[in-house]
Amino acid sequence: MTEQRTGRVSRRTLLAGGAGLAGIGIGAAAVGVGREFSSPDPAAGSGLTPFYGTHQSGIVTPAQSHAQFVGLDLVDPTDVDTFAGVLRLWTQDASRLTRAEPSLSDTEPELAVLPCNLTVTVGLGDRVFRAPALAPLRPSWLAPLPPFSIDRLDPRWGQTDLLLQIGADDPVALAHATRMLTSSVRRSVRVRWVQRGFRNSPGMAPGTMRNLFGQVDGTVQPSPDDYGSLLWDDGREQPWMAGGTSLVLRRIAMHMDTWEALDRRGRELSTGRTLDNGAPLTGRDEFDDPDFDASRGGIPVIPPSSHIARAHRRAPDEQFIRRGFNYDDPPEAGSADTSNSGLIFAAYQRDPVKQYIPVQQRLDEHDDLNEWTTPIGSSVYAILPGAAPSRPLGASLLAAAGRSG
Repeated sequence: MTEQRTGRVSRRTLLAGGAGLAGIGIGAAAVGVGREFSSPDPAAGSGLTPFYGTHQSGIVTPAQSHAQFVGLDLVDPTDVDTFAGVLRLWTQDASRLTRAEPSLSDTEPELAVLPCNLTVTVGLGDRVFRAPALAPLRPSWLAPLPPFSIDRLDPRWGQTDLLLQIGADDPVALAHATRMLTSSVRRSVRVRWVQRGFRNSPGMAPGTMRNLFGQVDGTVQPSPDDYGSLLWDDGREQPWMAGGTSLVLRRIAMHMDTWEALDRRGRELSTGRTLDNGAPLTGRDEFDDPDFDASRGGIPVIPPSSHIARAHRRAPDEQFIRRGFNYDDPPEAGSADTSNSGLIFAAYQRDPVKQYIPVQQRLDEHDDLNEWTTPIGSSVYAILPGAAPSRPLGASLLAAAGRSG
């Protein structure tokens, strides 16, 4: 075992060079302790989600109960060869970890046995394309979002060169995969931030997730029949992006103390949906179409200023995959708030300029929920096309740049 590990580590050192990740620990939030001597059920964690495919997993695959979004910066963004080495290592390790095999230099291989529907998704920020060889290949939409008046962005959660989106139904599997994927490239990248999120545990609450306001969150989604036009890039602008997509990642603080002071009716009017099952105020079931023209006594049933009314699409392009994860961190030092909670909101679409930004501009102009929510983090990534055993992540990009993947 020792000889095998030594060989693997040496191989990594050759593939990834540069400065190190000094003193950064990455893990998952603690979870409740079970019975000390209970026997494990291997079947409970044996779910596999394929890594290889035309598209990356973790976008339209069922959302897991735990996720970590890891923002990383390249030590030298102009070093395309080292960048290619990072993508090569992530492809090799992610393909192994997602099929319940230890990564190439895994120091805790026992933790890889139960992957719990592990997915690994990789994205690129705009700074990657400042390298002269890659500059002509940057998608036109890959840039920071325009400023919004409601934003109070904290640099801690800002744009990074690279993104690892890692999901699993078990926090131990998630922590192990995150550690293996980040430690393997420690000489080439630095971790800027880690955003940890959660949803209901498997089997606990079927259907659409709820956020920490108690709202059903993520009801309106594009039909799979429309993924070809709304989600997956067709390569028309940048041929190497065919099969990829974009991600807008927003960290939204939710002000629990003031929200809890609002009565139930006020909460439903601000949202435009009932709290019990997420139905629009004009309907009975969650997926009923809202009737924005309905009124009682001349007063709209769904207020025009409600979140559902402001977020509702006004054009066919204004649709995107919504995937949210709750976060619940310790209160900030010196804060009078009793919690530090919110939503990690991930929006996937072919072109955020046409699809996401018009919706966000309306919410910025007015949305009743703005009184209880504040965006504090924002970033945009190009999510690479999928990989194959003979084609690592980023192969089409590097080939277009005249480099080997």
